[in-house]
Amino acid sequence: MKDSLSRQCIRPLSLLLFFVLFASRLLAETSGQEAVFLQVTNGPEQGYTIKVQGSTQADGVFLADIGSFTRALRLGSVFDGKQMQIDEAFGDTVTSCILMEGSNFAVIASAAGDTPKRVLQLASAPVIRRDKVYLPVDQACRMFTLWLGRQVRYNASENKIDATLGSRWPDASLQSVGRLPDDAQPKPTELTTPSSDDRTDTGSAGEKTLIDGIKIETRANGAVIRFSASGAMRNASFLRPDKSGTLYLTIENAAGSPARLARNYPEGVVKSISPKLLDNGAMQFTIALNIPTSSIKSSSFRYDARKNDYVISIMNDVDVEAIHLSEKERRIQEGLSRDVDKWKLDAVVIDAGHGGKDPGAIGTQGTREKDVVLNIARDLGMFIRQKWPDVKVIYTRKEDRFIPLKERGQIANRYGGKIFVSIHCNSSANNSKVRGPEVYILGPHKTDAALKVAMFENSVITGEENSAEKYKGFSDEYLIMSSMAQSAFATQSTELAQDVLQRLSRDGSNTRLGVRQAGFMVLWTPSMPSILVETGYLSNPSEEKLLRDRKEQTKIAYAIFQGLQQYRSRYETRMTTAARPVN
Repeated sequence: MKDSLSRQCIRPLSLLLFFVLFASRLLAETSGQEAVFLQVTNGPEQGYTIKVQGSTQADGVFLADIGSFTRALRLGSVFDGKQMQIDEAFGDTVTSCILMEGSNFAVIASAAGDTPKRVLQLASAPVIRRDKVYLPVDQACRMFTLWLGRQVRYNASENKIDATLGSRWPDASLQSVGRLPDDAQPKPTELTTPSSDDRTDTGSAGEKTLIDGIKIETRANGAVIRFSASGAMRNASFLRPDKSGTLYLTIENAAGSPARLARNYPEGVVKSISPKLLDNGAMQFTIALNIPTSSIKSSSFRYDARKNDYVISIMNDVDVEAIHLSEKERRIQEGLSRDVDKWKLDAVVIDAGHGGKDPGAIGTQGTREKDVVLNIARDLGMFIRQKWPDVKVIYTRKEDRFIPLKERGQIANRYGGKIFVSIHCNSSANNSKVRGPEVYILGPHKTDAALKVAMFENSVITGEENSAEKYKGFSDEYLIMSSMAQSAFATQSTELAQDVLQRLSRDGSNTRLGVRQAGFMVLWTPSMPSILVETGYLSNPSEEKLLRDRKEQTKIAYAIFQGLQQYRSRYETRMTTAARPVN
């Protein structure tokens, strides 16, 4: 009785413990956006404290949002989805740090290009999520330390970042090569306690606001120019366009790299933007327009506090009909481009015949068709991946297993195949001298020889489970209907077969050169150009010896690939030409 009561008490306790652990783990795995405080020291009694956004992983590692980190350090950054460029201008030399998706190296270069590039090796590649770049906070600190030559250190025990952004270390050189191993420690320097509030940017008057980027947003009736900034809001003056179509924006107590910020635009409302640092500590932008002053309807300036941008808007008189026509042409071109993409040859289905309990044809030396064609199929897939990295390879089987004929075509359709290539070996019971490759497309047989080949390849269905039910209705009438359905791809299938057969042709082959057609069941269901390749005759002793040779199998695979290559080049050229708008 006592044991029973103990078990009754333990059971709820165990359940409670399980739910506590489960909830803890769930919270750890779904931790949301967080932040770490960054304390920056610029000099004696100068500094500020600001948050660096990021996310804590389930393993407790804090991933710092590099965009947030750079803004906190008064640096500029640009991210195009795969590569982030961070710029600094602490002294006379302006440098950039470039992070790339999937790369463990950060590249450092000067904006003027007057020093060799520098490479920093990271412990891990940047992580990109939702258009943001992340690095483990300690690795981000080490990167900034070695790049800037200034101490940026993560204090794990206090969960904060300390940065001293005074003078560059005397021995720090842009020509050095840095490495960031796990046990690397930043060079120690003396820290001065910042005198700012621990949660807000003081934006002291002694600090210059950094103009770190320019972006033009084109509108149907003009343009919007955004000057992005890091630092406190500054007074700015705006002079509207003069007779030459030139306007000016001057931002007080501001800095930036004129060489990096200068812009020239070959088309659009804005012709060029020329920055200049003034003696009074301001930064002035001279903006030249591509349109005559008479066509400018209005121009205005505002400060966008939400984004910390200085914004100029320019509106001009427009031809509404011309805009509508241009937009219509753009939509048509986009539609044509989508059609071209839809029909691009970007997925090839490779079907290795037979397999598993079905050996296929067997040669006089015991060579099994299923083994030969599997090797050729794998080699063909390898060539496609190497030569066409933009093309997906889909196998109906990659190992020695049995796949029903009906399912092979369904696999091709399911995974969006654009062409279907079924690979086989031939055999002749009555003639051991016949040899050579043959290529077939789907259709009613026109010769007895073609009928015999199709009957042999189709005979495998008798070994399938519930074959009578699965293939109910697969009669001559069904073959005719399937052939009619394939008629949409008849031209492409024939061209593909001819290209492959031309490359496969071997000296001494006594089979009639030409594409054949027959009712191969494996070709009944794919909704795409489809061919069946008989690579040679296992019933011929000399050809069996060739077909079982591993090097010869690779040669056969490459010959098939060359045929596909010839077909793809002609096919995609034809599709691109058809999609090109007529003037």
